[in-house]
Amino acid sequence: MVWIWEWFRQSLGKRWFLWTLFVVNLLGTIYGFIWYGNQLAETPVYLRPFVPDSPTGSGLFTLVLLTYLLGRHIPVLEALAGITNFKYGVWAVCIILAGWIMGNEVRWTDIMLIVSHAGMAIESVLYARFFKLSILPVGIAALWTLNNDFLDYVMNIHPWLPAVLDPYSGIVGLFTVLLSLISIGVIWFTNQMFTRNKV
Repeated sequence: MVWIWEWFRQSLGKRWFLWTLFVVNLLGTIYGFIWYGNQLAETPVYLRPFVPDSPTGSGLFTLVLLTYLLGRHIPVLEALAGITNFKYGVWAVCIILAGWIMGNEVRWTDIMLIVSHAGMAIESVLYARFFKLSILPVGIAALWTLNNDFLDYVMNIHPWLPAVLDPYSGIVGLFTVLLSLISIGVIWFTNQMFTRNKV
């Protein structure tokens, strides 16, 4: 098992692995925007950029993978992608599981979404070691992420929840803000841990 993990860890920076993840994330992002189609159609134009949370996170991460393939680093993009991709990956898994606990029907699409969103969170943590982060890009990403929470739950443009969770949207909002803070901390401290180990 140790050699498998070591092979996997060393593959993260290989071009074939980056291309594979790039294609997977790109296709997932396209599917995600299609998934949000009905909600986007019902949202005022000026708020639409803040509606498709998960595909925005995966789309930003797709761009990070592209910059790595081009031999570049864009710290603000890495911070935004790492934090939002992790956050919305965990968020979707938690919301689907909460819906099941509350009696929502278990559908195959939910299982697919759990697997794909768990992958989003995992890849963000795995690649945090490569990010070139400092306080400024993380601060910008934090402001964007928390502002998105404000718009989601004050302007009521958050992702549609399972019907059984609609009465608890306020609690979901508090959970989302807490998850934003956790996500910022996870990406920052994971990155700093590996940065210190390189010194």
